[in-house]
Amino acid sequence: MSTDTAAPTTETDSESGTDSRPRPRIVARAPARPAPAAAFHSIGAVTVVLLGLVAIGAVIHEPVLIPPLAASAALVHSAPTLPLSQPRSVVLGHLLAAGVGYAILALAGPTAWAAAIATGVTLALTFLARTPHAPACATAVVIVLQEPAPVRFVPLLLGASIVLVLMEFAVSRLRRGAPRYPAYWW
Repeated sequence: MSTDTAAPTTETDSESGTDSRPRPRIVARAPARPAPAAAFHSIGAVTVVLLGLVAIGAVIHEPVLIPPLAASAALVHSAPTLPLSQPRSVVLGHLLAAGVGYAILALAGPTAWAAAIATGVTLALTFLARTPHAPACATAVVIVLQEPAPVRFVPLLLGASIVLVLMEFAVSRLRRGAPRYPAYWW
């Protein structure tokens, strides 16, 4: 929440009338409520993307939809122009998180403490690599706590991330006037 502290107000407490301490003014407001058509499109589009990942998983008999990818789909569709949502951040963010997750798992074992450290390291590394993607932090947590086999998990994660990006690209073109995804590819 953004506040303007350069020019605070001096409103008084309505009950006592004597409190003259400066109070910050709120200068930002929540975004407007979306139109029903836009909300329906968003819900439908994210659901279609996630069902696509589930379908792929059913065909190959592997779990492709993991919680971090669901968060990625929601972020990409809800805020398609943010740097956090761009293909570079989605794909590389999850891959960097996988690397960090497996490294921390090897060093510290499958503990909640290690998962917390993996989250912090992932966040730092994705920012340094200019691939910020908050849901990727959850990928590191999944790896540390669930210990999936890297030979199976990493290719599935890469493929699912790419499919998510491509499906979001397609669904962003279905509704006239919707923001186009991506804002940039790399």
